[in-house]
Amino acid sequence: MEIYIGTTVLELLHGDITKSEADGIVNAANTSLLGGGGVDGAIHRAGGNAIMEECLKIRARQGGCPVGEAVITTGGKLKAQYVIHTVGPVWDEGRHNEDEKLRNCYLHSLKLASQYKLKSVAFPNISTGIYRFPKWLAAEIACTAVEAFIRGDQSLNWIHFICFDDENYRIYSRLFERFKELGSFIR
Repeated sequence: MEIYIGTTVLELLHGDITKSEADGIVNAANTSLLGGGGVDGAIHRAGGNAIMEECLKIRARQGGCPVGEAVITTGGKLKAQYVIHTVGPVWDEGRHNEDEKLRNCYLHSLKLASQYKLKSVAFPNISTGIYRFPKWLAAEIACTAVEAFIRGDQSLNWIHFICFDDENYRIYSRLFERFKELGSFIR
């Protein structure tokens, strides 16, 4: 499923982000940047040692990656040239600005993609696994953040939302349908 915002295509896909052919894929990392479970572990395994080596250099330089921020490394053995690592918030009933932190994950990732002159980037469903962010709310935040970025920066040609699970795919499908009706994710 595709929609257009200006000259940028937003595409919804169901599958494995490690197989993406986007210029860059976004990793839902943890603050240590040392890999973990879920999409983080899958990206590190598929990408090989080169990703970990660069993550270790980032850790030595700045001590990891804070929640809501993003850093970039090689894609290693992945089809993607780069991996943008961003740290999503752990859901705590919204008591600690989790909405804004998640929004920043998307905005900082897109800013890095633009700075590195990427033409396409793929996002997973950040914070919706073991971090327990409500999936519908996370999807709305993702879509509105991406739309806001694109309206100010048309440097990216394609942005993919790659959903690994059926529930997230259904949620994003409904949001894409709403966009087609209203012309915006933003209400």
